[in-house]
Amino acid sequence: MNRHVLSILVENQAGVLSRVAGLFSRRGYNIDSLSVGVTEDDKYSRITVVVTCDENEIIQIIKQVEKLVDVIRVVELDTKRAMIRELVLIKVTCDSATRAQIASVVDIFRANIIDVATEALTIEMTGNQSKIQALIDLIEPYGIKEIVRTGVTALCRGNGSIRKAK
Repeated sequence: MNRHVLSILVENQAGVLSRVAGLFSRRGYNIDSLSVGVTEDDKYSRITVVVTCDENEIIQIIKQVEKLVDVIRVVELDTKRAMIRELVLIKVTCDSATRAQIASVVDIFRANIIDVATEALTIEMTGNQSKIQALIDLIEPYGIKEIVRTGVTALCRGNGSIRKAK
């Protein structure tokens, strides 16, 4: 079983996300990560889906997604050649004694402290999943109150674009 990142260009209409996600659930595939947003042209949205399955299953998933009416194009991104990022917000427990230590760790990861309270800091970081996990592992001993992650978003490197004819 391998991790596969699909980039799906769709018509920006109500119900499209539900139909795409429903296809995965009806076929018994678990979605590891899902993000969606409007593209440079507000007539289209881009859905990024991460799924763990074997090679035969990903071929079937792509074929099934391509059959959906509002889907323009489906591309499996090469995880070695794509720019894959995720945003995470982490609220960590701190006091005056640990605030500087946490700030040092945040600086090493080029993350940002976006909120400071008397007993907590909120950290924002964008990066690949392994970098995010490394930050989480280092600040976990201080006490994590909350974590929220956006899910993976990705683009292929270079001049290519998903906007080709179907």
